[in-house]
Amino acid sequence: MNRRSVERQERLLQALSGGGSLRLADAAMLCGVSEMTLRRDLSSSESPLVLMGGHLVRRDDPQFQPLYDLQRQQGRRIELKTELCRSAASFIEDGDTLFIDCGTTLLPMIPELSGWRELTVVTYALNVAQAVSKLDGVRLILLGGLYQAVSQSFEGEDIARQVRALGINRAFITAAGVHPERGLSCYHFHEVAPKQAALETAAQRILVFDDSKWETLRPAFYGDLEDVDVVVTHGRAWTELKTRSMEWLRLVQVHT
Repeated sequence: MNRRSVERQERLLQALSGGGSLRLADAAMLCGVSEMTLRRDLSSSESPLVLMGGHLVRRDDPQFQPLYDLQRQQGRRIELKTELCRSAASFIEDGDTLFIDCGTTLLPMIPELSGWRELTVVTYALNVAQAVSKLDGVRLILLGGLYQAVSQSFEGEDIARQVRALGINRAFITAAGVHPERGLSCYHFHEVAPKQAALETAAQRILVFDDSKWETLRPAFYGDLEDVDVVVTHGRAWTELKTRSMEWLRLVQVHT
């Protein structure tokens, strides 16, 4: 890295000395350079900063560790994810337009769609789109932008607007963290806008998660439990949610 790049990153490290994150646009303004210049600074493996969904964080900040590893997640708890998805898919009706979130939790739902005569799937996740594309009779809408390999999903300012322009019957939402007081969160900031747009737009919002996510906080907050209509989960998460006064919320228990 050249001297000016080092100086810029030292300034940003100082701004992030208390932890948290800094929007790329704000960081560029702080350093008096373009966002593209900062992207070049951060592209070096020597950089102490990392760009996550349009936000800068310190590479050594424990709040953002471990970084989400989609390949590792894909092989975890497959049987449980299949049961969760089977229960969630029971809400689908023929003719529905479905929003399917990114990650690996909802991938086992895709085979459940093959028996319907007319469905439309909306997603910003490449792995979901690839699985849906193999199904006959299911129309696919893939929302595009800048590809983020870490979650096999797309980031773009226009994605949220596209979601809001669609008539979505059911949104299937995932979370890396579900906290009874602090709400719903994920690892990546670029997922926040499409998740929020789906929660605002869909006629029915269905949150699907396994209880390892319960009482967990991740960096990017995107909503509250009050923003969903149905929760499909199991174990301690289902038990503790059952004891709470949430008259609006329908709970679906998956037995493992």
